[in-house]
Amino acid sequence: MSFLVLSPGLAPEHKPAALAQDILRQFDRLLPMADRRLRQHPKAMPHVHAAVYQMSPERSTGLTDQLRLHVRQLAQQHQIDHAWLQKPYRWKDFSVLAMDMDSTVITIECIDELADFCGKKDQVAAITEAAMRGELKDYAESLRQRVALLAGLPQAALQEVIRHRLKFTPGVKALVETAHRHGLHTLLVSGGFVQFTDFVSEKIGFAETRSNTLELKNGQLTGRLIGKIVDATVKAATVSAACRRLGVSRKRAITVGDGANDLKMMQASGLSIAHRAKPAVAAQATQAVAYGGLDNILDWFE
Repeated sequence: MSFLVLSPGLAPEHKPAALAQDILRQFDRLLPMADRRLRQHPKAMPHVHAAVYQMSPERSTGLTDQLRLHVRQLAQQHQIDHAWLQKPYRWKDFSVLAMDMDSTVITIECIDELADFCGKKDQVAAITEAAMRGELKDYAESLRQRVALLAGLPQAALQEVIRHRLKFTPGVKALVETAHRHGLHTLLVSGGFVQFTDFVSEKIGFAETRSNTLELKNGQLTGRLIGKIVDATVKAATVSAACRRLGVSRKRAITVGDGANDLKMMQASGLSIAHRAKPAVAAQATQAVAYGGLDNILDWFE
């Protein structure tokens, strides 16, 4: 059995989106061998929130690479998310949901926004972008370089970022709440800073966090970090430790991230999800959310 799940991109002002009928008809023509089932959006009835195309083993023989390419191109054209599944995922098959923070759970890179307060955003953002693309071999050193540029920044800048710039990715609260209802342990694991992860965790409801700590003295950032840096290896180890405490395999973990620093924790998990990710990350993930909110992930579960 094979399934194709279509989920919408974000509507203006992050309102509930829907799949337009003309778009569905285009996919119907591409997949005449499939049975289509529609899901209505609970907050925007009677609009279609997701479409599931189901193909029996006999019909699945028609799923050529060329057809899959056409589906991907059509999804890109209309900026909607699509996922191929052997069968819908089941929450009971997972025990942990681990998520990156910057550009995943939230829409910004906190360190770039801090750098804006000292006139160094472009310089810091360039290093951040290279690190997320995986172009810098030593992530920890790149982070130290960026943090050093923040030396002397008033502590008040942290609250300014939280109050005026930090925005949550649409759908993240619904995803985390759904995971909790099904008994999953939720983990926010970030190469960012505890001064932000504590706030995000409280608002969204993560059960556990792991992140870096900016050193503060006399009400200012020193340009240094306290303790071991949370890099790709530490992220992966944190997810592994959560699984061990629960007595389950890493295959029972769902991981969500966007940058090269997330790859190690994603590679060993049972379901890895790239969120608006760099190409190298999207290519290695099990599934991807490229256009919609994080609640599009819910469409993949039965």
